[in-house]
Parts: sequence; structure tokens; C-alpha cells
Amino acid sequence: MEDAQVVALLVRRCIAGDAVAWEEIVQKYHRRIYNICYRFAGSGDDAQDLTQEVFIKMYRTLNTYDVERGAFMTWVTTVTRNLLVDHFRKTKQDRVTDSLDAAPSEHQDAMPLSEQIHDKSQPPDARVQSRETSETVHKALQKLSPELREAVILRDLQDLDYREIAAVLRVPEGTVKSRINRGRAELARLLTRTYRQVM
Repeated sequence: MEDAQVVALLVRRCIAGDAVAWEEIVQKYHRRIYNICYRFAGSGDDAQDLTQEVFIKMYRTLNTYDVERGAFMTWVTTVTRNLLVDHFRKTKQDRVTDSLDAAPSEHQDAMPLSEQIHDKSQPPDARVQSRETSETVHKALQKLSPELREAVILRDLQDLDYREIAAVLRVPEGTVKSRINRGRAELARLLTRTYRQVM
């Protein structure tokens, strides 16, 4: 977890024109922002471009961060999410799946992403297996609708809690839980289908 006082000081220094403070912010949050962008964009090049856009937007709007309203990571995630939504609206890459038609009550106990990944064997090179599994999950994530994808990414891959996700997405916590459950259920269906094809 971030130390709120340290981050608040960094933000104040940065707003005052301290380039070293900005560099520290970039180093501290680059990997996390890149990971979110990569999960949404699907390619490393696009993710890198989007990450740079996020940092430009952050730099321009840093004075709007209010330490009293929440954690800096929540603000960073909100800025990232808003930019991604704008990007996908422009490029019309929204994918709609049949999960949007599913009633939320159907998947109340959907499993987290970490529990959906089946390890059927122990190959000699576990890193290759891990990379293949990660790519399989990444491809499945790309098939989710954007609203389900972002909820699953923020919860299962970025470890934000329901309250933080609700703040980022600007929706009630109940909607967050519903989207996460539907997203997990859809992912489980996609991953099961993929593993059956491999077997």
C-alpha cells in the first residue's frame, strides 16, 4: 500500500515544478499503469503509447488530485480508465459478449481469475507454461465486453477493493460486484473452451 503522506508530498513537489518528484511518480506507477493498458489494449506497442498518454494526462491534471478524497492509486487508476474508455470509443474496439444478457444472479459465486487457471500438467519448463497461461488469459480477457473486462482487471489483476473500483468506475458497489461475477463467469467459460480445444 502507498504511504499517503509520502505520495501527497511528491504530488506537492511535482506541482511546484520539481522534476525529480515527477520522475519518482513515473517510476512508482509506470508498471501498474502499463499492466492495465496492456490488459485493455492487447498489444505491447499500444500499451506503451497509452501509458505515455496516461502520464501526460496525469501531469496536466495532477493539481486536481485531492488527498482527502482517496488514495492516489485510485486517482491514477481513474485517470487511466478514463483515457482507455476514450481511446476505445475512438477506435470502436468495444466487444460485446453474450455475458451482457446474463442475469447477475446467475453467477453469484464466480471464481477469481487465479482459481480459474487450470494446471493440468507439470512441464519441464514452468516459465513457458506460465507465459502460455498468461497469454491464454490475456486473449480471453480481450473477448470480454469493456465494462466486464475493466472490473475483472481492477479486482483480480490490480487488487483494488470493491469500494476503490466503485470510485474509479463511478458506479455503485453492487454494480461492481455484479460485473466482476459476470466477467469471471464469462472468463471461466472462455478458458474452459480454450482448454478443451487444447486437450
